[in-house]
Amino acid sequence: MQVILAQPRGFCAGVERAIEIVERALALYGPPIYVRHEIVHNRHVVDRLRAKGVHFVDEVDEVPPGSVTIFSAHGVSTAVDAAARSRDLHVIDATCPLVARVHIEGARYTRQGRDVVLIGHAGHPEVEGTLGRLTGQVHLVASVEDAGRIAVSDPDHVAYITQTTLSVDDTRAIIEVLKTRFPGIVGPDTNDICYATQNRQRAVQDLAPMVDLVLVVGAANSSNSNRLREIAKASGVPGYLIEDASALNPDWFKGASSVGITAGASAPEDLVQDVISALARTASVNVRTLSGVEESLHFRLPSELEFPTPKGA
Repeated sequence: MQVILAQPRGFCAGVERAIEIVERALALYGPPIYVRHEIVHNRHVVDRLRAKGVHFVDEVDEVPPGSVTIFSAHGVSTAVDAAARSRDLHVIDATCPLVARVHIEGARYTRQGRDVVLIGHAGHPEVEGTLGRLTGQVHLVASVEDAGRIAVSDPDHVAYITQTTLSVDDTRAIIEVLKTRFPGIVGPDTNDICYATQNRQRAVQDLAPMVDLVLVVGAANSSNSNRLREIAKASGVPGYLIEDASALNPDWFKGASSVGITAGASAPEDLVQDVISALARTASVNVRTLSGVEESLHFRLPSELEFPTPKGA
């Protein structure tokens, strides 16, 4: 069996930063450390941190007063931030800088008195955080149908922003509808969709025509992982989202001689290697990696954590 790996795949700079923030906070302050929601959407990452003394909570009122508390990479609302400060929590913000940029853009548009259209999925932590950062009129749109229905205060005074982990193609279609309805609309086109999301989506588009099926290693609640599976399917091959090697189904591989593998931005590389090892136990495999974008972006840590992690931490 030919196994072809997408490039790039797996951890992005925002996820690496968020995990490193938790690791360094553990090294500096010691356990327990509290994190609101999953630091990133991956059970394996969460379980590994939990074993080191990290407590994951749904809301900040579950955190003992004065405790070190980390906000996840998805960002939080102003109300959550205020609630944490009111409990005298030592807050470290692991919000991805690209998500924070969306918050800044949205706030700028609302200060201009514009209705803001947020393109995203209801209930996703990033969307909840962004909605909770903006004042004024904000409309959540998840589809071209939604974009065709919204009613704004002033059609000549509208702006849009986007959830960072969406499909570039789907977002572009929604933006085109908005531009048709509101010719004076302003916004960043697809630039709010993060570099890592776009790179991984393009890699799957390149990979899919070469294989009989695509495996996406990632969590079921990971937006960017779900988009990768959808892109594989849209490219004409079956796409399966798996949390790890234990989710592999032998029926998927009947008649298949080539398999493509990628991973969502929250999935560690060892899970990909576990999948390859599982395939190798059922067939002789030949593994190669596609040429693709080499990502080198690195986001700075919060200033209080910019120190070498002690050995053995």
